[in-house]
Amino acid sequence: MGKSLPGPALVWFRDDYRLSDNPALTAAIATGAPILCFFILDESSQGIRPMGGAARWWLHGSLDALDRSLRALGAELILFRGPAEEIVDRIAATAAPSGVFWNRRYLAAEVAVDAAIKKALLEKNIDVRSFNGRLLHEPWEIKNQAGRPFQVFTPYLRAVSAQPVPAPLPAPKSMTPGHWPEALTRFAVALEDLSLEPKRPNWADGFGKHWSRGEAAARRNLGDFLETNLTGYGARRDIPALDGTSRLSPHLRFGELSPRQVWHAATARKDAREADTAKFLSEVIWRDFCHQQIFDNPDLADEPFSPRFKHFRWTHDRSLLDAWRKGLTGYPIVDAGMRQLWRTGWMHNRVRMIVGSFLVKHLLTDWREGESWFRDTLVDADPANNAFNWQWVAGSGPDSAPFHRIFNPITQGEKFDPEGAYVRRHLPELADLPASFIHKPWEAPRDVLRSAGIELGKSYPLPIIEHGQGRERALQAYRELCGKAE
Repeated sequence: MGKSLPGPALVWFRDDYRLSDNPALTAAIATGAPILCFFILDESSQGIRPMGGAARWWLHGSLDALDRSLRALGAELILFRGPAEEIVDRIAATAAPSGVFWNRRYLAAEVAVDAAIKKALLEKNIDVRSFNGRLLHEPWEIKNQAGRPFQVFTPYLRAVSAQPVPAPLPAPKSMTPGHWPEALTRFAVALEDLSLEPKRPNWADGFGKHWSRGEAAARRNLGDFLETNLTGYGARRDIPALDGTSRLSPHLRFGELSPRQVWHAATARKDAREADTAKFLSEVIWRDFCHQQIFDNPDLADEPFSPRFKHFRWTHDRSLLDAWRKGLTGYPIVDAGMRQLWRTGWMHNRVRMIVGSFLVKHLLTDWREGESWFRDTLVDADPANNAFNWQWVAGSGPDSAPFHRIFNPITQGEKFDPEGAYVRRHLPELADLPASFIHKPWEAPRDVLRSAGIELGKSYPLPIIEHGQGRERALQAYRELCGKAE
């Protein structure tokens, strides 16, 4: 009689939709067992926040690309839908695996689900192995001299910069594919049946002109960025009209690239200025910092980190929030950013700070409204980055910008989009306005507006709040908050 093969090794993909530098997949293949790969769309486990619409669109492409990559090696990606704990239990009971492999997650609800699944599997004598496939360093690895997590980014940046980053793992060249039991394939769902891409209306119809999803596209985009835009990155990254950023954020969000791959590819470039490379890598480290913060502060997306902000006086004016969402505030740099977001599923990072400050401070709208809108409309909506960055803008988070630092949307536009190229691209109704008025069209003389085809209040709105009024109102609300705290 021939020697029986070991039970299959199950590889559970979660926000790591790639073959290269995937430690869970590499470890599973190293066992020599047949490999079964699966994904679970879990929107019903306790505490799990459903993914936003734009991110679901990206996930569809990631899963499709991953399945095609696995099929090239003779395997496939099987999809399931439902509570992860129930589904993994059903898979384990039917497939009789020798082990289950996954890369770790860091949100509190996900950690709880994974802990329960691991306990149940171990009780059945099934090996469980988890790995860091998402960050440069685990959230608990980088500590200050007192042995506590950092709450300020600059010392965290120095600490991480002094640490070695492990080399990324190569993509597997082969694997032994397992055979899924028919009882599980009948229970599985097709990608289209997950309904990740919108149909009627297909508001994401134009996204494909701006993005290519999947590991191959991610690697190609990383190479293009390092070749053309790493040099000068420090100066160009703040100019929204330029193609000066990496635009790798959705690839990192869905694990089509690992941060280790980005780190080593960037440091291997010898033709870029050291300052540009350091600035770019600091953005990768910022991503780790956000994950450390939400790991240590699980309610970061729902509650202000600073307790006194629980008492902040928000306006709750839905008409102001709707104008902001639609890019109809009357401030061109703000409206251009919000239109870019709706049309492409992405917004330039400098403009994200401007529109965030405007919502929270000029409009006195609860930052959680902004966090929720970005979570639904950004293709790179990472729960940790999104929550931390909104609290940063609102002045309520750890190491956040002070609330009294209020961006002037006019001067911000003039500084970072001096000729109005970004505004003209996303607000075509202002395309013919001279640069001197592009960020303050209400100051343009009537004949200038007429020759540009603009009728304020009709073809483009007047400001929904005057800058000085909005600034003073925000400062007064903050003074009241500080008075209460005293």
